[in-house]
Amino acid sequence: MTKQEAITFHNRYKITAIARRIPNDRITDTAAALYAGGIRLLEIAFDQTNPANLAETPAAIRAVKDLMGDRMLIGAGTVLTAEQARAAADAGASFMLAPNTDPDVIRCAEDLGLVTFPGAMTPTEIAAAYNAGADFVKVFPAGTLGVRYIRAILGPISHVPMTAVGDITLDNMNDFLAAGMKGVGIGSNLVSKKLIGLEDYEGLTSLALKYTSQLQL
Repeated sequence: MTKQEAITFHNRYKITAIARRIPNDRITDTAAALYAGGIRLLEIAFDQTNPANLAETPAAIRAVKDLMGDRMLIGAGTVLTAEQARAAADAGASFMLAPNTDPDVIRCAEDLGLVTFPGAMTPTEIAAAYNAGADFVKVFPAGTLGVRYIRAILGPISHVPMTAVGDITLDNMNDFLAAGMKGVGIGSNLVSKKLIGLEDYEGLTSLALKYTSQLQL
């Protein structure tokens, strides 16, 4: 899949499920359950507290990529270094997200052909991220900031494609999209560690279906 095709994929499906600290021996079952629930975008996040993250996160990305092929777009999350971006790309990631904006990491990811979603909060940070080459800017923490904040900043900088991440729920997901966000990233509210811990993958599929069935395109 080309970079432009990956961007189109994001714009079509809008919901990115965020898998954070999901054991590698459960990541493929998790991905399959989310896929069955209509999820087509999956972010597998680097755990910065794990000294083995440079091996374990790419291994998880590779395993899901091997299972799903191009049916599901797989990306890396919490990418804080160029080394992590390279490891993710080598494993088959198509996109990367970060909680912050680091121009060096953006440039590295762009050179690797990854779709980039650096994180920002204020209008100044959002514009700086976009000017550094971001394909989308991840507004974080969007749920804390609120939809009114999103509407306000989109007035003067509506030319910047943005996604909303951070405490996105069934109750506010469509509000953020209606406000002008190009997509939403949803972590534990969707990728339930409780259900995964119980190996209740049917329950995870049902939860995913609640989100995808209520998505207003």
